[in-house]
Amino acid sequence: MVLIKELLEGDRTLIQALVGSCSNGTNKSGSPYLNVELRDSSGSISAKKWEVDGSDKEIFVAGNIVEVMVEVIKYNDSLQAKILSAKLLDADSIDTTRFIKAPPIPKEELVARFNKLVGSIKDADCKAILDYFIKKFGEKIFVSPAAASVHHEFASGLLMHSVSLAEHADYFAKYYPNINRDLLVTGAILHDFGKMIELVGPAVYHYSLEGKLLGHISIMCAELRNAAKELKIEGETPILLEHMVLSHHGQLEFGSPVMPLTKEALLLSMIDNLDSKMLVVDKALEDVAPGEWSQKVFALDGRSFYKAKK
Repeated sequence: MVLIKELLEGDRTLIQALVGSCSNGTNKSGSPYLNVELRDSSGSISAKKWEVDGSDKEIFVAGNIVEVMVEVIKYNDSLQAKILSAKLLDADSIDTTRFIKAPPIPKEELVARFNKLVGSIKDADCKAILDYFIKKFGEKIFVSPAAASVHHEFASGLLMHSVSLAEHADYFAKYYPNINRDLLVTGAILHDFGKMIELVGPAVYHYSLEGKLLGHISIMCAELRNAAKELKIEGETPILLEHMVLSHHGQLEFGSPVMPLTKEALLLSMIDNLDSKMLVVDKALEDVAPGEWSQKVFALDGRSFYKAKK
């Protein structure tokens, strides 16, 4: 079976894919059509089903695995699939990992790096809070994405993002006096854990009711307060961690209810911005040939990025 990444302009072939999303459209003559995102472990492609019948809306549901005959065309310098026919497959009889994008770094390596970071924490309150959430969320920490799209949206994306930030935090803490290293690393690990409640899966992640109404920042702030109460931790540590979670987007207009007001919170917001933006650029350049430009990146002010020849 052909992978999405292997599709070429002019191909007319059968593929199996996960339906990432589906929305209704209407053409110029008023006839309905479907906008469909098809995914597998190699990537995704935008597709159109122009002739829609009653069964199509049952087949093209986010999370379904389908077998489709497609014709590949180029539209606005990007490949697009025209869906000619489709049938729903039984997900229970199929290895669903074929349709989930793997992390760029092996999960086992990320887990080892995560455990090393957790083991490096000496502060008793930070250690107790970390252990509390590791026990609470368990395996979800190691398999969840960090977003439904944009960056770290793949399996173990949350783990990769948390490890990257915590390692950056550990590195930068050595260069700035009076930084509380354990607090900074703990905040880096925990800052996005609310996404395990905000997003639900398992194959196609979408926003839960709590995710839509509260958001991961508010969710994690409440989780930290509950943890401190259950662990009977007094003093500033839980409040400082809450502040880091609340302010890690760095700006009010980016979704943080407060601005960073401690050195640790400010540094965390900066490395979070760095890590997320670099992954966005990596994603944009993934299929770009050396010496060519990416498509415009909406998340980065509509800029196109150049992939150097060397």
